[in-house]
Amino acid sequence: MRILLSVVVLLAFAPWAAAQDMPLSDVLIPGKDWELIADGYKFTEGPAVDADGNVYFVDVPNQLVLKIDHATRQVSTFSEGQGATSGLMFGPDGRLYGSQNRDRRIIAFDAAGKMEVIADDLGANDLVVASNGNIYCTDPKGHQVWLVRPSGEKEVVATDITSPNGIILWPKEGTLVVADSAGQNLIAYRVEEDGSLRFGAPIYTCRVKEKDAPSRADGMTVDSAGRLYVATEVGLQMFDSTARISGVMHKPVDQFLSNVAFAGPELDWLYVTCGSGIYRRPTQATGVRYGKVKAD
Repeated sequence: MRILLSVVVLLAFAPWAAAQDMPLSDVLIPGKDWELIADGYKFTEGPAVDADGNVYFVDVPNQLVLKIDHATRQVSTFSEGQGATSGLMFGPDGRLYGSQNRDRRIIAFDAAGKMEVIADDLGANDLVVASNGNIYCTDPKGHQVWLVRPSGEKEVVATDITSPNGIILWPKEGTLVVADSAGQNLIAYRVEEDGSLRFGAPIYTCRVKEKDAPSRADGMTVDSAGRLYVATEVGLQMFDSTARISGVMHKPVDQFLSNVAFAGPELDWLYVTCGSGIYRRPTQATGVRYGKVKAD
């Protein structure tokens, strides 16, 4: 049955089914490595890119949302003391959405950093915002995934996941991927027209340090070629468009690698949050922007 479900999910994105090998060398640039942008935080998470290619990230324990000017590398405070935000992503309306698992809510920031509660009384460790405004978030304690509609209506759309953590949509938004950090697999679901999820199957299998060890898979991103990138204990793992492992980028430092996002004006820089800092490197790949967010 799992094999059948895997085939169903992969066929949901048939144009990539005949993809050629996509080695890590197609993405990395020789001589370019991770460069430190900022350090000294308690725990960094949730990189998100705005319409101009700048990056927002969080220091979860200090309740900080910070902004990096991509061109100058300067870091400024966007929001402070408005809850322990972990996941971040811009929505099609231009607002910055966040998940606050401790406070059990989904929130949104306007351009001035003022926060509004979108939905509460739900687990919300990480999130992804679709082009139609639907928000999917992971609930580790509930072992499930929530769907929050633009109206604020919420419902559980996936269950029985040991420890759901990172979450992302494929570029065409027809498939949703959830990282089970307690296991070794990333679970892919077909997204139905009404926003519900079907045919969940462990399509991606992460590399681990030793047999039966958990991957500790966390945040994810995708690029325009259909490759998926996931932050794990062994490094930033990359899968090709048919879910085959392409390779692992080493971590910038020996700390917990929590999340990843493409940024810059052309979305061709990878940013990662790792332990107390945030790092970046240029790539030959380009990321994906959901929705129709435009620069001012």
